[in-house]
Amino acid sequence: MKTGKAIRTVRTLFVSITLVLLAVAPPAMGQLEDLKKLGRAVMGGGDEESKQIAYFKLKGPLVETPTEFPPLFGSDPPLSLKGLLERFKEARQDSNVVAVVVDLQQAQMGLGQLEEVHEAMRRFAAVDKPVFVHAEQLSTLTYALATGASHISLVPTGDLWLLGLYGESLYLRGALEKIGCTPDIEQCGDFKTAAETFMRSGPSEPAKQMMNWLFDGLYASLVDRIAKSKGWTSEKVRELIDNGPYSAEGALAAGLIDSIKHRQDFVADLKKRYGEGVEIVTDYGDTDEFKPPEDPFAMFTFLMQLLNPTPKEYTEPSVAVVYVEGAIQVGAAQPSPFGGSEGAYSTTIRRALDKAAEDDTVKAVVLRVDSPGGSALASEIILDAAKRVAAKKPIVVSMGSVAGSGGYYVTCAADTIFADAGTITASIGVLGGKIVTTGGWDKLGVKWHPNQRGKMAGMMSSASKFSDAERAKIRQYMDYVYGIFKGHVTTIRGKKLTKPIDELAGGRVFTGAQALEYGLVDKIGGFEDAVKFAAQKAGLGEYELRVIPEPPNIFNMFLPHKEEEVAEGSAAVGTTLLGLPMVTEMVRTIGVVDPLRARAFVEALRKVELIQQETAVVLMPETHVIR
Repeated sequence: MKTGKAIRTVRTLFVSITLVLLAVAPPAMGQLEDLKKLGRAVMGGGDEESKQIAYFKLKGPLVETPTEFPPLFGSDPPLSLKGLLERFKEARQDSNVVAVVVDLQQAQMGLGQLEEVHEAMRRFAAVDKPVFVHAEQLSTLTYALATGASHISLVPTGDLWLLGLYGESLYLRGALEKIGCTPDIEQCGDFKTAAETFMRSGPSEPAKQMMNWLFDGLYASLVDRIAKSKGWTSEKVRELIDNGPYSAEGALAAGLIDSIKHRQDFVADLKKRYGEGVEIVTDYGDTDEFKPPEDPFAMFTFLMQLLNPTPKEYTEPSVAVVYVEGAIQVGAAQPSPFGGSEGAYSTTIRRALDKAAEDDTVKAVVLRVDSPGGSALASEIILDAAKRVAAKKPIVVSMGSVAGSGGYYVTCAADTIFADAGTITASIGVLGGKIVTTGGWDKLGVKWHPNQRGKMAGMMSSASKFSDAERAKIRQYMDYVYGIFKGHVTTIRGKKLTKPIDELAGGRVFTGAQALEYGLVDKIGGFEDAVKFAAQKAGLGEYELRVIPEPPNIFNMFLPHKEEEVAEGSAAVGTTLLGLPMVTEMVRTIGVVDPLRARAFVEALRKVELIQQETAVVLMPETHVIR
């Protein structure tokens, strides 16, 4: 982006947002204050020194990478796992906080995130602070999360859909054929079944075997978590699940929940228990960094501060967190003004790791990985940068809900890997190929005539499937990458592996608990456990926790990039298949009634494009929907 154009863009944005904030923000802020006053009135008033109940609303997805975008577009920025855990910790240590309320409203999180939030809720028991969960409806996954609380309450006529664990694998062969495309993809390892998403209409026998042991592990982890929380046997939990679902009354009779209360009665009970002076703090632990002033004239000063933010200077020892979230791709990330993550880009993460290695105030690094993999080249770039960190200071890996294939590849610089019991990981294998699109062009009446010089010139052309000679070449390259992948694992894991690498690789996927048994990870624990361990390895007592790169704000994302960043390029934008009108309309329509499947379909189409762009990819097996 040229400087002049960037300045004009920022000026336009400045004027537009000024008008929006002047028109909307003061009333919105006033409404928020009115809501807080109403809450205080309902709870019986109280001054700033009164007892407090910290209130947390979990609604929608829980992201990994923190964002710092202000809610300028009518909604709050997505809540991050790190931010939620930090707020929980603050509430535990705050002497004014006597209890916590977790309001579960269609919370969406991976199994690994679920375990970490569950454990964070359980830690309140150590400081004798009850955690109350209130919900209108609970599923198997949100109920497993809720059992980390001291008290679970449902509204009357609410329900508990305790049904077990259900998963679906997505297959696109028929859809590709409808648009005249033919997939031609090779894989290294019988269990590297990611190619089956495109090559088949159903699972192979190895895929069935792997999904069976994977779901056995995930289900056992879920059952054990509920059983330990409730003080029951695993057999009793399995029986309760098999007899589900439950009405609120049925759940209470079965001992699955503790009370049935409308929201106002639930609040009244808290008031009765903790007294008239208790205050429910609806924004507990939230910073006021982006809260606009109510004075319209002060608004301009506020906006200028946002336009020219002062970078935080770190002088004290710190533990740095670098995120690898989403599909791993080559290039630099382009931030979205609406938050969230569009993928893990090698240039961005490499720069972050290099900065962490060179910064003397950073004493240790936690590489937080929540990724199904992606580009083999991008994974190698990230791994190389992580190795440079390991040569200077401790680096510890914390796995999220998924850390497989390329997501496991990038962990091979750390000698200590934390995973949650329900983390999906490993998938050590490679696939590569292309989508042949000639049939699609034929349907449009478009013909192509090739001109070729060189025996292998058309190898990666989308015009036709691989010839025998081309297939041998692509297999040779994939075997080379596969050998490098296995070599990285054996170099760092060494004697920790309990089986030969070829019995653990081949694309096999394991839960975190299974991976611990095989020596693929070192400890079962969450993000906070990994941070504490990294600090201990660095010999730190007091330390700051910082994210590198710092989350961008909505303004500096429009400013000119540094020359070295421009030279290194940026991520490609858009997905070819997702741009097709037929696909767009189908996703929009189905997404209204079946959002989980719609998201899985979109992720699968992104994999198609990644396979087209890269010679070899290290991706997890089939795209799954887990309910």
